[in-house]
Amino acid sequence: MDNIKGRTVAITGAARGIGYATARALLVRGARVVIGDRDIARLESAVASLAGVGMVSGHPLDVTDRESFAAFLNKARGDGFGESAGRVDVLINNAGVMPIGNFLAQTDEAIRTSIEVNLYGVLTGCQLVLPEMVKRHAGHIINVASLAGVMAVPGQVVYAGTKFAVVGLSTALADEVAPQGVEVSVVMPPFTNTELISGTKPAAANRPVEPEDIAAAIVKVLDKPKTHVSVPAGVRLPLTLIAMLGPRGRRWVQRRTGSDRVFLDFDPGARQQYEDRAQHATGLAPAEEGTTP
Repeated sequence: MDNIKGRTVAITGAARGIGYATARALLVRGARVVIGDRDIARLESAVASLAGVGMVSGHPLDVTDRESFAAFLNKARGDGFGESAGRVDVLINNAGVMPIGNFLAQTDEAIRTSIEVNLYGVLTGCQLVLPEMVKRHAGHIINVASLAGVMAVPGQVVYAGTKFAVVGLSTALADEVAPQGVEVSVVMPPFTNTELISGTKPAAANRPVEPEDIAAAIVKVLDKPKTHVSVPAGVRLPLTLIAMLGPRGRRWVQRRTGSDRVFLDFDPGARQQYEDRAQHATGLAPAEEGTTP
């Protein structure tokens, strides 16, 4: 049975980066893809560029607002077709923000926004879509976390905290709803070549992968469901073991790989545009003149 072709897939934060690449990959496989994003202008642009690939639609979405998320899922159900009409077969909780830098320099707004988007948004999406999946004994939720949710490094205190939470909630939820026939997976990317790492200088050991690599991993886990997906495959276990080392060993590894300073020594100017957008990632950004929501 094809778990992708003809299915209705809803993706949050999909106007750019991993979400956009995943939408394209799933359209190629014949899915009906519904993307959501708070940046309405970018959302409209993304839908226009994906329209030639397959059946795609887009709707405004603020994952921190339960009513907005519920409305998005209702629209996704209405955009379904064939056997998928009136339902969401797959929800990909992809929306996320990444504050970096010294913890004591983090603003209250940045901290709260990160928790609201990265954690509360995922919990909300799961709560809203699960009842219909449990009722029909089918469905798949994919939560995009990070390898920062396996091994945390300096400069990512808040981000790592939210991603550890997403890994944990996904693991527990996967086992809780398995008897009801619902799959839950957590995808853990490494450094990915998106705006999230703007202004940083990854060391050789942290060479960024492309969004398309993460999209390919998501497609693969839909074809063959499992709970934990790391990119590259197999890296989760050694990172878990490193994280379990004592402080001297852990810090030695971080120094050797250069990961101890990568999120502390960055170019604030090169990162400013992303930080301004990320720290205000609630509500809906208005469409630019000439676009329609």
